[in-house]
Amino acid sequence: MESDLIAYRDQRCRRQERPIGASAWGKESFVQDDLYSFLVDRKVLTHRPARLAARGRNALAPQVRFSMDIRHLTFEQYRYFRDVGLGGQLPAARVDVAFRGWSPLRNRAGSDIALGSGTRWREWSTVLLPEIGLWPGMPGGAAEYTVQACAKYGKARAVYVPEDAVASADVFCLLERPEIVRKAAWTLERKAGDLFVVGDVDVAAGRVRGVLDGLVREFQMSAMPAKLRRITVSEGEFGLEALSLFVCRGGLMPGADAWKGYRHRAWTRMTMLADETTPHLPARRWRWHDLRHTYALRLLTYLENMMDGEEPDLRARRRRHRSYLTGRIRHNPLLIVSRRLGHASPETTYQYLQYTDDLINEFEVAFSGWVGDDEATYAEIASRALAFVKEAR
Repeated sequence: MESDLIAYRDQRCRRQERPIGASAWGKESFVQDDLYSFLVDRKVLTHRPARLAARGRNALAPQVRFSMDIRHLTFEQYRYFRDVGLGGQLPAARVDVAFRGWSPLRNRAGSDIALGSGTRWREWSTVLLPEIGLWPGMPGGAAEYTVQACAKYGKARAVYVPEDAVASADVFCLLERPEIVRKAAWTLERKAGDLFVVGDVDVAAGRVRGVLDGLVREFQMSAMPAKLRRITVSEGEFGLEALSLFVCRGGLMPGADAWKGYRHRAWTRMTMLADETTPHLPARRWRWHDLRHTYALRLLTYLENMMDGEEPDLRARRRRHRSYLTGRIRHNPLLIVSRRLGHASPETTYQYLQYTDDLINEFEVAFSGWVGDDEATYAEIASRALAFVKEAR
């Protein structure tokens, strides 16, 4: 029977009109294992034809380890994705008066933070206001916080969010977030018994204290999983409001399906409005994870240029550290990017090397011009909005 299964695998993976990939066959082979285990347990068969290899893997499952599907964006592609797809503009930076999308500033801020920090979707979409520095009494500017519970494998690492990305989020907090919070306050008040209502935020210690399930609880923010973050609220101007940066119509943090919907609608808009000014669009729809790949390639390319000694002071720095093993390790571009991305092994980061020459745009600073506006800056927009609010009061 094993020969029949091998023939079936070849038919599915090679000979049929649309062969399936290694991932699909791997899932199918595990289903076969479960089926034959059931038949053997019921005494229908005397043995399992699909033998198991070492570590419990199916002998008929694909044994080849495939490399990452690295997909990155150019500068023009990113701006088109962010401004046209998510932000509701027309190509060539024109205003679309007919745009009726929901929370374009929130979606733009999400893309800026994803690109500027290089974090995974779960890591940037669940960030709390005190973590990113948008909390009363905090100085603002660039932010650095520890991600752990929402990180892959729960591995703790420091996340750095550049000033322009924080400014993008600040504009969302000034112009769009208050209205969402105001409309959802009554709904959250009714659900207060099911929420974690925070009464004290210790920014310096990175801890929050409040009431959960009728008990006073205290948590380290970095140790709060996404499920807990989603129900964490605090008392605000209009009543209860989410402590997370990003909120949706219900007043709480958007989930995976919501962010997927924002991205899908952005892609549909991008393809429908494409004209002669539109940059080349890939055949497959972009993913949020593509911004992480773009971050890795931009940072790796920039650091490699530094190590090549393109500037006099950098050449001197390179000579100084060449004599010290620890210095060479600390300033190795690949290891720096590996630490920033939170890779368990530098071997994963090596796969980016084959793409470092693909990006033709050279920048004086790695992410100069990627986030924020060129002429009418976010700071100017925010100041005008704040002045309007004060005048209305």
